[in-house]
Amino acid sequence: MLFNSPLFLLVFLPAALAGFFLIAARSRVGAALFLGLASLVFYAVWNPRFVLLLLSSVVFNYVMGYAVGKARSGRRAKVLLILAVTANLSLLGFFKYTDFFIGTVDALTGASIPLAHIVLPLGISFFTFTQIAFLVDVSRGIATEYNFIHYLLFVTYFPHLIAGPVLHHKQMMPQFAAPATYRFNVGLFTEGFSIFLIGLAKKVVLADSLAAFVSPLFDAVEGGSSVTFFEAWGAALAYTFQLYFDFSGYSDMAIGLSLLFGVRLPLNFASPYKSLNIIDFWRRWHMTLSQFLRDYLYLPLGGNRLGPIRRYVNLMITMMLGGLWHGASWTFVIWGTLHGLYLVGNHGWRSLWAGTTIRSTLPLPPPIAALSIALTFLAVVIGWVIFRAKSLHGAVMILIGMAGQNGFVLPSAVAAIIPGLSRRVNVVGQMPLLGGGTVMGVFEQACLILLASILCFGLPNSQDMSKGLRLAAITVTIGFVIQAIFFGHAPSPFLYFQF
Repeated sequence: MLFNSPLFLLVFLPAALAGFFLIAARSRVGAALFLGLASLVFYAVWNPRFVLLLLSSVVFNYVMGYAVGKARSGRRAKVLLILAVTANLSLLGFFKYTDFFIGTVDALTGASIPLAHIVLPLGISFFTFTQIAFLVDVSRGIATEYNFIHYLLFVTYFPHLIAGPVLHHKQMMPQFAAPATYRFNVGLFTEGFSIFLIGLAKKVVLADSLAAFVSPLFDAVEGGSSVTFFEAWGAALAYTFQLYFDFSGYSDMAIGLSLLFGVRLPLNFASPYKSLNIIDFWRRWHMTLSQFLRDYLYLPLGGNRLGPIRRYVNLMITMMLGGLWHGASWTFVIWGTLHGLYLVGNHGWRSLWAGTTIRSTLPLPPPIAALSIALTFLAVVIGWVIFRAKSLHGAVMILIGMAGQNGFVLPSAVAAIIPGLSRRVNVVGQMPLLGGGTVMGVFEQACLILLASILCFGLPNSQDMSKGLRLAAITVTIGFVIQAIFFGHAPSPFLYFQF
């Protein structure tokens, strides 16, 4: 079930809210159980078969977490933790990476092992990482509550179940136990509703509109077409902002939905395209995943405690595995490796200047800050091209176009209205690659990219908006949202559903 679908907005959400607060007036335990069961219904709408898988994962990890907690110290606790984490990773590996492994073996050995074509359960990457974090926190003595109903709700809670944020036991359990959570709060409801609407607008007004200018070009290069400078940059920037508004839109909607029920989820975005460097970017983009990778992979590997060389190795391992987490493809591994190299370079640069008299704590002069943001954004865009492409060949073809190797050629629709200009026209079937081949299409693409740039670089993020600015944003966008959902195209899935 999609947050941007009429079924969710008009049926599921009102029923879940009404049921939760009506039951909460009599029983907090009953209300928590109702919300957990409602979350399972939410998941079952996509594919009922995988509800059993989700429930089995919940029960297994609850039992193992309880066992690890009872044997908190000593060899037994360590063995139980290793077994539980291995089981979780094996489940994730089977569903997500079986075909990737078979395809890699076929490519390296020339074998013809048929692909298994295993259906990937929605949200498996997120609920697996959430539960691994729980197991490790139990072993560290951080997670100590073992209320099964609360644990069921913690894992299956529908606002975060499909695409995050990655939750920690200590963030959620106190809220599920607090009496205030089960009393209707007008202030939280109003705040949540406004944040949800802004997230919904990000998705249906911006992300879905930008999507129309992404797939045609990325599909074209996979078919062997070459693309020119403006075509390549048009698609790369469209995807850069599509991904941002799609995923940050989902995260806003998740936070807003949760506030309707009186529960606060952690932030997942903090204006990442305003980052001054790539270290700053990873503190702002998909923040809960970055924190998970830091706390449960980078630091256990040794972090920066074992010297600079080991630190850089740990960074590379963390980012490569982080890339692989996003998808079963070498393009994701390469993307993660690229960001690992970015981080190594950034940390190396900082180390180079650490012993000088220049104080890095001072704010940068505005021109230098603007240049730093631009360079960081450029590095991120290059990475997103690899992230989005279906193959390394496709990514290279787009990057070649972005570098101007195929010419600086105006779109045909623009060239046609300017006397004396000629160009080579790239066509896939009967569809030109840029802006749909019309003046209005090119204009729409350019306007959307410009609007997205202004919103990303010129405005605060949803949670930092003042109430007045948030109200103005809702007033401007609510009509567009209603039109897009009820009178426009069918609701489209969120991009992070496939990861």
